[in-house]
Amino acid sequence: MNRYIMKGGNPLVGEVQISGAKNAALGILAASIMTDENVIIENLPDVRDINVMLEAIQEIGARVERIDRHTVRINASTIHEVSVDDDYMRKIRASYYFIGALLGKYKSAEVPLPGGCNIGSRPIDQHLKGFRALGARIEIERGAVVAHAIDLVGGHIYLDVVSVGATINIMMAAALAEGQTILENAAKEPHVVDVANFLNSMGANIKGAGTDIIRIRGVRKFHGTEYSIIPDQIEAGTFMCGAAVTRGDVTVKNVIPKHLEAISAKLLEIGCEVIEGDDEVRVVGRPRQHSTNIKTLPYPGFPTDMQPQMAVTLALTSGTSMITESIFENRFKYVDELTRMGGNIKVEGNVAVIDGVKGFTGAQVVSPDLRAGAALVLAGLAAEGFTVVEGIGYIQRGYECFEEKLQKLGAVIELINSDKEVNKFRLKTG
Repeated sequence: MNRYIMKGGNPLVGEVQISGAKNAALGILAASIMTDENVIIENLPDVRDINVMLEAIQEIGARVERIDRHTVRINASTIHEVSVDDDYMRKIRASYYFIGALLGKYKSAEVPLPGGCNIGSRPIDQHLKGFRALGARIEIERGAVVAHAIDLVGGHIYLDVVSVGATINIMMAAALAEGQTILENAAKEPHVVDVANFLNSMGANIKGAGTDIIRIRGVRKFHGTEYSIIPDQIEAGTFMCGAAVTRGDVTVKNVIPKHLEAISAKLLEIGCEVIEGDDEVRVVGRPRQHSTNIKTLPYPGFPTDMQPQMAVTLALTSGTSMITESIFENRFKYVDELTRMGGNIKVEGNVAVIDGVKGFTGAQVVSPDLRAGAALVLAGLAAEGFTVVEGIGYIQRGYECFEEKLQKLGAVIELINSDKEVNKFRLKTG
């Protein structure tokens, strides 16, 4: 079983290139099947979730051609199936984007209920509410969402809760509906804007993405396009926290600094130096960093996907910090693992109270989900001695070449798959 082993103590220093945004790419890949013409997508991250999505697109009959590692050409004119019944799809939540894409183009879809990280309940009721408002008939049958419509007609939709997935899904279906759709209380995340820009590049008429009211005037059909995905704000934020945790000096390159403002603000608050450029952000950790409080919120608030990485950062500051998780109810599962490394964190409901400690010690820990896994790696890089992180399949779902990028910054880390290799690593690094 693959796992990471690392020897802590080296500050991360240098530059790291940030890959394309996984969460934007998943929506864009689903939307790419909404035209019969060629679509070329660039800056695609080479991670497990994306590769699963591409296999599912092929499974329903589209032609998928890898031009290079980060560029793909998709032609959906050969799609023969509106039923996505693929075991792979149950592994990622983004399977639900096929509902909006297929319903918009073919007025019919059958898609398994989604899987993915076990970080709490993420119901798709707002998605289904939106599709019904557009005129679709929705049933849940045999563990799948079955959607049909004679015609999709625009309407006024108010989301009860801010939902990135529902915003993107409804936006896709409405883009090929008749008339105008007004979507209120929409999510404002950068990847919502990126999917809207992609749809517009295929001929959609979407205005207001990035605000809480999106206006979509339906068009008859889409044409082909070439499009480059935005940089991944969560990967960038993870490396920014890596600089803070290890007291290093890291410049994240190929980023949009505005997307990182909530993360930058908190790192400044705890005493790090943060220097913004046009398309890069440099973070310099300080020997003495202090506590702060964080509440996760929809964008432009502090992202829930950065909560575990920031918890690890705050666990090594002086003073007491509090993190309030307002998005997911099951996102503190990494706390027990971090406690084994010497962290002092108590969880009460949706609040974690973190008493800073002077340092971590290496341990064998298990990654409970994607972002928590990355956070435990950061903890291991700051810890004294050796740390083994198991369950890294989660990490590989969302971080491209994670260990290689860390190695280039000076981390002593390797991907291994046997106890023999653990012993070999320990002997080699002493």
